[in-house]
Amino acid sequence: MSHILTDLKAFLDASPTSWHAVKEIGNRLAVRDFIPLSEEEKWELEPGKKYFAARGGALCGFCIPKKRPEKALILASHTDSPGLKLKPMPGFQKQNMAQFGVEVYGAPLLSSWLNRDLVLAGRIVITDTHDKPVQRLVCLDDAILFIPQLAIHLDREVNEKGLVLNKEEHLCPIAGLGENFNMPLEALEKLLRRHISFHRLLSFELFLVPYEQARFVGFENEMIASYRIDNLAGAHACASALGWIEKPAAELLQMAFFWDNEEVGSRTKEGAASPFLNDTLNRIAFSLQLDPEELLMLKNRSLCVSIDMCHALNPNYPKKYDEHHAPLLGKGIVLKYNADAKYASNALSAAVIVHAAQVLNLNCQSYVSRSDMPCGSTVGPIIAAETGINTVDIGCPQLSMHSIREAMAVQDYLDLSRLLRHLLQEQ
Repeated sequence: MSHILTDLKAFLDASPTSWHAVKEIGNRLAVRDFIPLSEEEKWELEPGKKYFAARGGALCGFCIPKKRPEKALILASHTDSPGLKLKPMPGFQKQNMAQFGVEVYGAPLLSSWLNRDLVLAGRIVITDTHDKPVQRLVCLDDAILFIPQLAIHLDREVNEKGLVLNKEEHLCPIAGLGENFNMPLEALEKLLRRHISFHRLLSFELFLVPYEQARFVGFENEMIASYRIDNLAGAHACASALGWIEKPAAELLQMAFFWDNEEVGSRTKEGAASPFLNDTLNRIAFSLQLDPEELLMLKNRSLCVSIDMCHALNPNYPKKYDEHHAPLLGKGIVLKYNADAKYASNALSAAVIVHAAQVLNLNCQSYVSRSDMPCGSTVGPIIAAETGINTVDIGCPQLSMHSIREAMAVQDYLDLSRLLRHLLQEQ
């Protein structure tokens, strides 16, 4: 098994939330001599050095070229996935069962969350022994929760008419048995104190996540199945490509952005619609003494490659796809198009990917949704609109998108990794 595939599996297992993913990406960049930066301090950037800065569940990494940059190559992905998020006052009792209330984050395939072993993961803010607020990442993997489905005897037409779930009433996990949890935070605090010592719990952002780890599947382990393949596979490929750079280029500004909150519209401090990218470019320009017009020139010479997953042909539902644009697992990188600009690909930006794939002898597929069906979107159009940088949307095909258990072909991931490494080289 390739080292990068082993690391991909480890990354998937260690990144149940966007904050954990950012920590993992930062650790990987740090061991590759990337220097951490704080947005709260002045940046003293030097040509030929590599840097990264985190903003909650988002992160940017970049390599300063040895000379004044002429253009930038930006890789863009996201760290969040659809799921179920704990409400601020989550705990309640029903008869002798302790439960947690949840909200739906993004657009998960809700039925896939039923009858699964689940745990809580995310970030909390506590006070330490000196009564100072401190942020901590947690994964409460010693307490299994589950969302029980109604028995077929009480829902006899479920197999014929389909499952209907009320998001308020039917998705609350059972945490345990007992009648002693009278306060909404009591059960949660009990679970947290098993893992971490604190004086007071001030706030939290916790998600339900599956207990099951990533696994290679298929006759020859030619696929990988996991939670959050969308879009941790893209994020890991970007981080690996950026980390692979040993020495920055002569005149190319090599960058990668890992956004949070893509699944809920990106309009947050850590999302693609935030000023994070423009702020970073401005700080780099200031440090390198580029005037405002030179920065505008750099943007107009640059390319952003938005990497997100794509719908692979599900052989059980062939009529849901345009028969000429239905990507297959294991058949290569996908270029994503949409006439309504839900994807940012255009003839000029797509040509860069097609040419690179030809140079590397990689397979390339095209995707558009059926004309009578709407498609999703990515960070690509947002970045193009916010920065004016030419952008292309690509990805790998996958099955069961937005499910608690997704699958993709490992060869597609390897092809994507090769392509991104090539693009980050000075052409």
